[in-house]
Amino acid sequence: MTKYMTATHWGAYQVEVENGQVSALTPFDHDPDPSPIGLGMPQALSDAVRIRQPMVRKAWLEKGRDQTGATPTKGRGKGPFVAVSWERAWDLAADELERVRTNFGNQAIYAGSYGWGSAGRFHHPSSHLHRFMKCAGGYTDSINTYSFAAAEVILPHVIGLGMFQQIELNTPLTMVAEHTELVVSFGGIPMKNTQVDGGGTGKHGVKTDLLRCRNKGVRFVSFSPLKSDMADFLTAEWRPLRPNTDTALMMGLAHELVSRGKHCSAFLESHCIGFERFEAYLMGKTDGVPKNAEWAGAIAGVAPNMIRELATEMSSKRTMINLSWSTQRTDHGEQAFWMAITLAAILGQIGLPGGGFALGYGATNLVGRAPSGIPKPALPQGENLVRDYIPVARISDMLLNPGEQFVYDGEQRTYPDIKIVYWCGGNPFHHHQDLNKMVEAWQKPETVIVHEAWWNANARHADIIFPMATTLERDDIGVGRTDSYFFAMQKATEPYGDTKTDYEIFTGLAARLDCELDYTEGRNAQEWLEHMFDRLRQNAAALGEEMPSLEEFWERGYHKFSDPEGAVFMSAFRKDPIRHALGTPSGKIEIFSEKIDGFGYLDCPGHPVWQEPAEWLGADLVERFPLHLISNQPDTRLHSQYDNGGYSQSNKLK
Repeated sequence: MTKYMTATHWGAYQVEVENGQVSALTPFDHDPDPSPIGLGMPQALSDAVRIRQPMVRKAWLEKGRDQTGATPTKGRGKGPFVAVSWERAWDLAADELERVRTNFGNQAIYAGSYGWGSAGRFHHPSSHLHRFMKCAGGYTDSINTYSFAAAEVILPHVIGLGMFQQIELNTPLTMVAEHTELVVSFGGIPMKNTQVDGGGTGKHGVKTDLLRCRNKGVRFVSFSPLKSDMADFLTAEWRPLRPNTDTALMMGLAHELVSRGKHCSAFLESHCIGFERFEAYLMGKTDGVPKNAEWAGAIAGVAPNMIRELATEMSSKRTMINLSWSTQRTDHGEQAFWMAITLAAILGQIGLPGGGFALGYGATNLVGRAPSGIPKPALPQGENLVRDYIPVARISDMLLNPGEQFVYDGEQRTYPDIKIVYWCGGNPFHHHQDLNKMVEAWQKPETVIVHEAWWNANARHADIIFPMATTLERDDIGVGRTDSYFFAMQKATEPYGDTKTDYEIFTGLAARLDCELDYTEGRNAQEWLEHMFDRLRQNAAALGEEMPSLEEFWERGYHKFSDPEGAVFMSAFRKDPIRHALGTPSGKIEIFSEKIDGFGYLDCPGHPVWQEPAEWLGADLVERFPLHLISNQPDTRLHSQYDNGGYSQSNKLK
């Protein structure tokens, strides 16, 4: 038996290989709380739904193009596929890309690649797709995430940070254990989500840190429809509420604080702007509706006395307000995050050890960990000459409504007319909302090209399928976004069937589109790994960290940098709001935003507001639909990945 090291989005593992076949994965020795998801990977490598060779949808291949050059699109998702050679698959895809960019322009190509592709730093599908398409003239892009799109848009206006920046700067849970007395969490802190960390992790530390919080006497209150959103070992006080009413509940807490004079006027004046505008709304001066405990309790289904008592406790203790990412995945979802920041500002503890707000404890293993300062190596990206883009969740709208205008973050933009969808990394049929609408929209492009390893919905709705090698079938370097561990992702077995890596696939296409040298820079995959490792060593040396040679690193399988200490979120801003001004127009926390107010949006005025969601248990529709479905993340897989693996399959209902 031979052993190899690898890294995945759910942790690092040793890979056991017998007779050239992967037989088992065992957790990394240094991980105190490893995820069992990876243990099921071997069964998926060669199962019945693995794609062995390039495939083309039979109807697309046989009917050819009509007089306009278009190909038959109806029927995607149904009908057989035909196996073809790599040469023919490359030729078909390259001919389509050339036809469309010549006749319609590169903006007619949508290059979709959404997160949670491979964990490696080199074999990162999104990086390769975008690099290749930039070398080929550009593409229509997407921005934001399904995870926290509303937060990505609202946070720069309110605290001057993007969501990815904020994630890395949350106060570490180790500091919460030392300084916090009360954690009030909207959406809980679900442990199942902490199994994952984009890019890989060497240490699942959230459970250890939360146990430390409990042992230090930190009290937890969880507002969530699901009791399981907070671990039993925290002995949290569970307060169920109607889904999608977090904003109203926080307003009830804020009203109680302000009406009783328990708000911090000094902080609101020195570090915030626009509180008086929000206060008028909160107290009912602008609409005649005070947002008091009775009002909030009626909306959220929470007892008004509990709201009053909790507000008093929050004002008397060092309090951390946490919101799960799920609270902004709703109609008017940006209001929940904006209101949480406003509530924390009213308490006046932002920037104090153990106080303020956090966004996403429990969302992944990354959130609440002190970030490593070592810049991570990445595949270089060129310039996209196409300026068109869409928010990622509007793919269906774009395909169904070419030429129509839409508004986004104060701008008016136009949906491009997409002829080709090229997808590499992630499964849009798992992430996207309203799948019936998406299936309809997927009939509109003239050609859909995907890279896939298995016959999932993404593959079944394609015209050309390039079968790709998986994590265990290639060499790479693995590291999480802020992790201190770096892993050698060692090839443990040969690629299945006639599959190839994304890099090999794009190299074949680039050769046919006369941009191979631009794309490869004359390097093969091993030379890219050596180049990226050299960059990593340079970055580490600049920060006083020594690294072994690539050969030593590969032999050992991993390297660990020193653990960072971390910092209290927004502590510098609290100490000196002039010198450390925020990136907002005012340099302060914008409880009222003149810029947002200037957009003139009826559903998002210049300060946090409560607006009824389109679907909730307080709507008139509840008479016909009395149940609210909570479709949260599974605990046996990451999204749809490795659902065909042994661990996920063993947990299915029989």
